[in-house]
Amino acid sequence: MIQSVDFSQETQGSLKAERVLLRDISKSYDGSANVVDGLNLDVRAGEFLTILGPSGSGKTSILMMLAGFERPTAGSIRIGERDVSILPPHRRNIGMVFQHYALFPHLTIAQNLAYPLQARSWPRQDVSERIEWALALVRLAAMGGRYPAQLSGGQQQRIALARALIYNPQLVLMDEPLGALDKQLRDQMQDEITQIHRKLGPTIIYVTHDQGEALSLSDRVCVFQGGRIAQIGAPTDLYEAPTNSFVAGFLGENNAIGGTFLSSDGDRCHVRLKGNEIVCALNIGNCRHGEPVSIAIRPERVKAVSKGSPNALNVEVVDAIYLGDSHRVRSRASDGTEIIWKLPNCGGHALPTSGETIRLGWCTEDARAFPAPRI
Repeated sequence: MIQSVDFSQETQGSLKAERVLLRDISKSYDGSANVVDGLNLDVRAGEFLTILGPSGSGKTSILMMLAGFERPTAGSIRIGERDVSILPPHRRNIGMVFQHYALFPHLTIAQNLAYPLQARSWPRQDVSERIEWALALVRLAAMGGRYPAQLSGGQQQRIALARALIYNPQLVLMDEPLGALDKQLRDQMQDEITQIHRKLGPTIIYVTHDQGEALSLSDRVCVFQGGRIAQIGAPTDLYEAPTNSFVAGFLGENNAIGGTFLSSDGDRCHVRLKGNEIVCALNIGNCRHGEPVSIAIRPERVKAVSKGSPNALNVEVVDAIYLGDSHRVRSRASDGTEIIWKLPNCGGHALPTSGETIRLGWCTEDARAFPAPRI
């Protein structure tokens, strides 16, 4: 269980969080192709924003430009009132947490924490007090005299987090900080990062490929595709209401059922599937009559229904995988489309058998029709 930390003293109060503005940011490494292309992003003071995307989408390049390790090819970066676009890293007052800790192995934990303060010419007494505060912050008060190699991976990452916060940065950048930890330690560190953010209120920009981290930690999530923002919003908005097929398919598990758009009634539409069945969904992306569409629906929103139920289709069960709290059931429609659904392990459902034909349905509000991706 995470212990509470006393932040009542002035030196232990909230950090001075700053707003971050990126305007028309582009980045090219070869002079032709942009890995970041015309980015405009406004990060609120004290916000926890996570940048999420596949490899090569530009998310790490954004972090490196914010940190000052790379300069944008075009555009400007503002932190608070300052334009930092061409400032070197040491003049940006930014804290950074990396995946591999970056602690000095020949220095004690206290000396590692003191280093950024001494580099900023803090008075010796203030350095000692701040080290004590930082160790208490991450619940490692007795570890100041040890060396990094004497700490576990989780403890080293907590020290790396304390070091990033110790000198009151205006902005904290985190680059896959939990990637080297096992699942249990990742879950613990997520809880600690959340608690520290709530207590101190720094502006945090967090880069990860882990969708669970993005959903659980963030005030907002920014999904990148090809150097551009595919969608940005609260985690619930992105998961429950994706605005395009890329976000629907990238964030969490999702079924993509192909069909033909027939008609719309307000925000609802009718789609004919290849098995000559008609289902309803929300019309996203201005689909038109006769166009191919893809219906996106989360596995947990699909359920077995009676044979006469509308807004459903017949499938054949392939197999069911036990997940502990549920079974992940794979099924196949008549045109070969695979449809995944989840059956809660609550003791009230009979497990379907391989080869069994059943009817699957969903609420219209849980299904979203997008223009089919071009191949």
